[in-house]
Amino acid sequence: MGWFEEKYEFNQAQLRIAHITDTHLFADEGGEYFGVNTAQHFGAVLNALAQLNLDAVIFGGDLTQDHTYESYELFARLVASSRLTCPLFWIPGNHDDIEYLSKISQGQIQQTKRIAFEMGQILLVNSKGPTPAGWIETSHLNELEKHCELPSVVFCHHNPLPIDGYLDKHMLDNGPQLLNRLVDSGQVLGLFHGHVHNEYQFRFRGMTLYATPATSVQFTKNTEQWQQENLGAAYRLINWTENGIQTEVKWLEK
Repeated sequence: MGWFEEKYEFNQAQLRIAHITDTHLFADEGGEYFGVNTAQHFGAVLNALAQLNLDAVIFGGDLTQDHTYESYELFARLVASSRLTCPLFWIPGNHDDIEYLSKISQGQIQQTKRIAFEMGQILLVNSKGPTPAGWIETSHLNELEKHCELPSVVFCHHNPLPIDGYLDKHMLDNGPQLLNRLVDSGQVLGLFHGHVHNEYQFRFRGMTLYATPATSVQFTKNTEQWQQENLGAAYRLINWTENGIQTEVKWLEK
């Protein structure tokens, strides 16, 4: 079965969604990533999202930090125990095990990678490669290109363009190839990604790219050194209506 073959449909003319990413959970709910209790931050974000009357949540990858299946079970447990009621969709990050993500995909956590509504569709791309850097296989690019036949918004984990920082060594290695295919389709309204643990916005041949900060810890901008900052958890709201896409990042207090 192809990555985009299954489709989740909303019978409505607009979508209100949230993009969350980079939870970096541990098997232990008290686990800390650079001094931040990641489960606590994730729980706070889920509580905030539950108040927003969302249609869907897109999780942008890097669920785990310790690579244990128990960290995936914790993710599912935190989602189930929250007041969030809308479906949650996921894409894998460089830290993630797709088999583990698939195992927790039941009920509210959905495995579908194509989300449709009356105005267009959302396509969730697999950018997980053999190294921490991203890579999208040619067959996957071809399948993506095939499905860009109507207005689309695309999500992936890795940054396709450099951010002038340490994480550029682990960016999407064939990012320009992805972006050129998306722009050439004439149907893609924008691309959203995580991985870089901060907020960014770029343009590529007229298409806008948006980076969403992490729910866990943020990485300092514009430095070749790997520096972390507890700026609080964050998420991105995205409204897609007949007027196009409106988006903003929301930060929770530390």
